[in-house]
Amino acid sequence: MRLRALLENDALGLRLLGGQDELDRTVRGVMTTDLTDPGRYLSGGELVLTGLAWRHGPADSEPFVRILVAAGVAALAVGDAELSGVPEDLVSACARHRLPLLAVDESVAFATVTEYVVRQVSGERAGDLAAVVDRHRRMMTSGPAGGGPDVVLDLLGTDLDLRAWVLSPTGRIVAGRGEALPAEVGARLAAEHLTAVRAGRRAPYRVTVDGEPYSLFPVREGHPPRESGDARGARLSDWLLAVSADAGDWPGERLDLLHGVTQLIAVERDRRDAARTVRRRLAQEVLELVQAGAAPAEIAARLRVAAPVLLPGLGAAPHWQVVVARVEWDEAGDPGNESGDGTGGTGGEATQALLEELLVDPRAGGAEPADRIAVAHTGEEAVALVPLPAVSAEHDGSESGLLADTLLDAVREPLTAGLDGDGRLTLGVSAPVHSAEGLRGALEEARHARRVAAARQGRVCAAGHHELASHVLLLPFVPDDVRRAFTARLLDPLRTYDRRHRAELIPTLEAFLDCDGSWTRCATRLHLHVNTLRYRVGRIEQLTGRDLSRLEDKLDFFLALRMS
Repeated sequence: MRLRALLENDALGLRLLGGQDELDRTVRGVMTTDLTDPGRYLSGGELVLTGLAWRHGPADSEPFVRILVAAGVAALAVGDAELSGVPEDLVSACARHRLPLLAVDESVAFATVTEYVVRQVSGERAGDLAAVVDRHRRMMTSGPAGGGPDVVLDLLGTDLDLRAWVLSPTGRIVAGRGEALPAEVGARLAAEHLTAVRAGRRAPYRVTVDGEPYSLFPVREGHPPRESGDARGARLSDWLLAVSADAGDWPGERLDLLHGVTQLIAVERDRRDAARTVRRRLAQEVLELVQAGAAPAEIAARLRVAAPVLLPGLGAAPHWQVVVARVEWDEAGDPGNESGDGTGGTGGEATQALLEELLVDPRAGGAEPADRIAVAHTGEEAVALVPLPAVSAEHDGSESGLLADTLLDAVREPLTAGLDGDGRLTLGVSAPVHSAEGLRGALEEARHARRVAAARQGRVCAAGHHELASHVLLLPFVPDDVRRAFTARLLDPLRTYDRRHRAELIPTLEAFLDCDGSWTRCATRLHLHVNTLRYRVGRIEQLTGRDLSRLEDKLDFFLALRMS
């Protein structure tokens, strides 16, 4: 039954003190308690009745309400006969936590309210709930283990006449039955979903796209984010269930059913993630070998193991590409700051899951295309080894494979919505390489490209190897006298100043560029106050006549340091 129905029954003597916007909550039971901590006896959906015997002072209200909210109760009803009114501290605590608060008239016994709720809930369960339970049972037995999300969506269509799709956070259709969902609509729904999650709105999220109503239900994975502070990162990898309907006037039973569906889909998501474990481990091993400077023969042997897993039935991969991605968070809204605590930090695991999704063609349905991508992660970034099958290897490598300027086009809208005001994604793509000997250079190339992307404006930026061709890749071919003149023009004024004043401008410049221009992260690395760092950068700009906020000047300094 709905909470609203209790207030409409005058015989119960209930008066609303707070929670006007929550009256459509479903009441599934009732419990009377005066325990300080009744949480272990609550299962969710109860109307909790209390005579306030647990309250000894104003400080007791906040923890009591937090316990009820954590247990998922529908509302709190208070008998105020003993205190001649409901304490204001309890009213305020319920308002803070959006817990509906009711006052029970002193002439009405708790037993009267309890009897009424039990009778109403039992009567409803005798009919409608039986069908809901049956549907849940059918989904549990034939869903994830026997057909995946498509079977669950079939049941929604046949039993409830609902059209629904499972979407990735970028709007790609993971599962769907019946009428296809246009790609641009999927991207807009994913953007609306990420915006709603970031704003902390209550699900389901009701939106309208091209005049059609949709209700969006988050699909939460079965485990919490494992990296500190990265519930934000988890939202960028969560699936969502999009239903072509407005859930605003749905009964509680139907909403319960849809939430149950999302739980079943989450089980399937976890199953598919577990299946990626082998590919992730292979990628991690190759990455560690490459970074450790292992012999090409050892890396090649590991690649021979990985290729059949990533390209089943196609043999070895003649070409490989490396993609490096990084998600940077900033609570204060400065994209250069990479953590919410002001000290800088990233989530490699969250970026790993996101990069796996980004490297799937958005036009490809289902989750299987991601089974041919191996993504590892470090503490700061995710690194993908992308095999290019023989059809791409027929070219010379210059035009085959992934292109940075098109990789993010289809997903820019939803990801920008998920990161807006909170963080940014930067990504670099290497040129294809045809042997293990080229992987280390490809990794460095992708990392350099990502730094170029990080120097740009925008929440979602990518750069490819083509943008490095006139700089990093050509450095060995620059004549020595040109290199010396170039570096002297930029760095000699700083070196002279450092010798005279011990100002450490050169180390400051190196750290500033390595931190992608993040004031907070660079100051933390150098153990300086941000104002001191700003003074040093200002002195660098004054001595050289350059502007470190401009991409061109950053690149010149970067190249000068590399050539010096």
